[in-house]
Amino acid sequence: MTVNTHTAPTLGSLDLAGAPLALGGNVFGWTADRDDSFAVLSGFADAGGRLIDTADVYSAWAPGHRGGESEEMIGQWLAATGRRDDVLIATKVSEHQDFRGLSASTIRTAAEASLKRLGTDHIDLYYAHFDHDEPIAETAAAFSELVDDGLVREIGISNFSAARIDEWMEAVAAEGLHRPVALQPHYNLVERGYESELRAAAQRHGLGALPYWALAKGFLTGKYRDGASVESPRAGAASAYLDDRGRRVLAVLDEVASGHGVPVASVALAWLAVQPTVVAPIASARNVSQLEPLVGALSLTLADDEVEALTAASV
Repeated sequence: MTVNTHTAPTLGSLDLAGAPLALGGNVFGWTADRDDSFAVLSGFADAGGRLIDTADVYSAWAPGHRGGESEEMIGQWLAATGRRDDVLIATKVSEHQDFRGLSASTIRTAAEASLKRLGTDHIDLYYAHFDHDEPIAETAAAFSELVDDGLVREIGISNFSAARIDEWMEAVAAEGLHRPVALQPHYNLVERGYESELRAAAQRHGLGALPYWALAKGFLTGKYRDGASVESPRAGAASAYLDDRGRRVLAVLDEVASGHGVPVASVALAWLAVQPTVVAPIASARNVSQLEPLVGALSLTLADDEVEALTAASV
């Protein structure tokens, strides 16, 4: 197998050409304790992975958590290993209980809080996590100012409508601001709504897509099948995909995975990595055993007919 060499959009100054996969950080400090978090982060970097994706709100949903736990865990790993120059860090603003929304003051204070938790002097890719009611021109200018001040290298947008993305880009053009380079949509083999208006917006504005829930909450790992019982906080949501369409997708995934001698998850991520506009899927791992099929996708190249068969099965 050879490294996937498909042509994909860039992320400004951030180079993911040789590592088309982002490690999701939502599990760090939540379902992955310190030892497992450190092992997964080191394993990802050792395998050539570059981008670690987190958010200031991770993992506020867990009992007793406020948000920031993931950033703190990543920061502890960076401090313990000295590997800051080996990786790129992406994080997000708008949902932390202390920094809700996207006003200029919130963006600035939230970024400073994230930098402190991460123990670094810059964020490589900083996202507007969810759209809020603030004027988009104010939000766009605040992000651009962080780039001017050297606190952020590149700007990303997540969970915005195509119309609001257009509005952001209009503000960029009107005020001469730094342009966003990344879009983080919900997209995978069984969730393909991205392929309409949002993908058109990404193409229109040259945004590289980094899809979250790339493995459909675990369904595309192949663990969720008829008669199977899986212990996971996401088991209910993942099992919802096990309908006739989901079974068709699993059947083709099984066939392709068998042909390459790789896990099903590697194939699902490799399919996503070659879709138009996609730079790197995002997937998380609670432990090293879950990490192995993820990094396997870095060196997996699917034949055109395999990509087409997967696409057809998931329609």
